[in-house]
Amino acid sequence: MTGRDILIAHVPDLRAGRGPLIGLTALAFFAAATAVMVIADQLWPRWSPLGQIAAVIIGFLVAAQFFWRRREYREKYGALAYRNAFARFMLPGLPCMFAAIFHNLYLPGERVWSGWLTPLASMIGLYLLVTGLLLYVRAYIVLGMDNLAMLYVYFPAESRLVNSSIYGVLRHPAYSGAIRMGMAFGLWRGTWFSVLFGLFMPVGLTLWLRLLEEPELIERFGEGYAEYRRRVPAFWPRWRDAGKFVRFLFTGG
Repeated sequence: MTGRDILIAHVPDLRAGRGPLIGLTALAFFAAATAVMVIADQLWPRWSPLGQIAAVIIGFLVAAQFFWRRREYREKYGALAYRNAFARFMLPGLPCMFAAIFHNLYLPGERVWSGWLTPLASMIGLYLLVTGLLLYVRAYIVLGMDNLAMLYVYFPAESRLVNSSIYGVLRHPAYSGAIRMGMAFGLWRGTWFSVLFGLFMPVGLTLWLRLLEEPELIERFGEGYAEYRRRVPAFWPRWRDAGKFVRFLFTGG
């Protein structure tokens, strides 16, 4: 896997063979957030959307510390800054947000689709899910473990540029994949809130990028990234790039 050795070199836990434990820890946070939302669904079904919103906000605020406190962590922990910040902020924060996305599949409430809208919503949802999964997997392979784990936020001097056709089409293909899957879940569940939550995901991730990731990328790569941001959309390909987008999904090229 691209970037695996670089990531292992900077994370003592991975060098010591504790990678599965990290995965289990993330799964435990995901399960805990899911359990809280399921309990809220059972006790206060009318207010369950508030639990989903709370999970997103809590996850966002926790994960954001990974960026907001990087200077503090570099000064305090040196070579272990990334490892400690990721464990304390990303490891609990990201699973909490993912749990909220998956909550869209079983959110309580009455379905709003009826008649011909039901199969139409299912077909659109299937398209979004398939393209989202393919896009996420392809992005994972192309980006590599080091970039997806945001290693270079703490080691910017070692960062590497990824050369792939998809970056002429989308700036953030992995996030685009997550958005598509979240929207698919919302359409399949078919309640007002599940659909609205799916539609809000691009807005939420745009805020994440604007407030956290892209300022760091501009700091790292300079005006070149700011110009790139103006030229290339974040999540949705332009019509003229549809062929390149489809080719990347199926061939990675």
